Amino acid sequence: MAEQATPVTPSHRGYTAAVIGLLLLAQACGLWLLFNSKLDAAQLQPAAWFDGEAGKALGDALQPELQKNADTLSAAVRYRLLGDLGDQVVQGCPGWLFYRDGLRAQAGVKGAYEARLRLMQHWVGQLRSQGLQVLLVAVPDKSRIESQALCGLQQSPQLQARLGQWQASLASLGVPYADLAAALAHDAQTPPQFFRTDVHLNADGAQRAADAVAASALTLLDGKRDQLFTSSQVGAAQPRMGDLIVLAGLEHAASAWRPAVEDEHPQQIQVQRGGGLLDDTPPVQVLLAGSSNGRRSAFAERLGRNLGQQVWNQSLDGGQFSGALLAALGKRERWPASLKLVIWEFSESALSLPLTADERAVLATLPEPQADHAL
Repeated sequence: MAEQATPVTPSHRGYTAAVIGLLLLAQACGLWLLFNSKLDAAQLQPAAWFDGEAGKALGDALQPELQKNADTLSAAVRYRLLGDLGDQVVQGCPGWLFYRDGLRAQAGVKGAYEARLRLMQHWVGQLRSQGLQVLLVAVPDKSRIESQALCGLQQSPQLQARLGQWQASLASLGVPYADLAAALAHDAQTPPQFFRTDVHLNADGAQRAADAVAASALTLLDGKRDQLFTSSQVGAAQPRMGDLIVLAGLEHAASAWRPAVEDEHPQQIQVQRGGGLLDDTPPVQVLLAGSSNGRRSAFAERLGRNLGQQVWNQSLDGGQFSGALLAALGKRERWPASLKLVIWEFSESALSLPLTADERAVLATLPEPQADHAL
């Protein structure tokens, strides 16, 4: 009987070599992109890895320009043909953009609002025990103030009621707050208070907000001080790329393929100095721990002008509900002894966002509530 031939096991060496070759090629391309990128060594410091900035910088460096162009083209076509601005941005009336999370609460978020009530009481109590006054400022969502520009969009009933619930809780707990919803309300005869393509207050809105915050703050201080400020226009109006255009991926799209940008008249508000050697500013009394609202449209400077003194602005972009306050509390030993008032500012929408890791960590240290403060 003839001996059966043993089947020959197919060799995978060729496939293996091909995969290894592709991996080496990808690695070489990545190294080439990094070598030719403009990464600063400071962007890769150890601290940058903890907050994700280093990873973002590397991701930007490794993303080929061709991919960025393709993403911009795709976003521009979706907007021009379908009116689609992606998952985070939606258009109301023509040219008016809104942040989706300002219209409806994120799915899967449970108990965040109630937890923030507990956190607020904890931090306010902590600051008061140290002899400091606290003023809370919730900046209303753009969709609440610019309702005339929604054109069919609606803020969910849950979010529509939230700001009133929050302020009622503050009133019942005896926590001072500035009611910006009333201060910013306007009719068809008043100019808009927010930028059309941005989530932030424009110059008119920032001034009205500063007026309302200062009026509340002066009741907690010894009155207005006598520091003078100068105000001037800085050059001609400049086109302003709204952050909602950027969020929609249309920052680099041709003007015909994205919402029109607005012109902004830059204004510089500064402390008036005499120029002498002993021309020192008075000791700081007011700390502003806010979100990006505190860093836009010269809000902090307008507030200082109304208070007659400089404001120590510790606001943070992306600070959400408590980011700036926690960062400031982390440097508590460096606060000047002259400090009397902490103005804690955040966006209304931050009340309903998922809790941050820092907020969860503080919450875990608090005793269980004796009564249910949920509204």
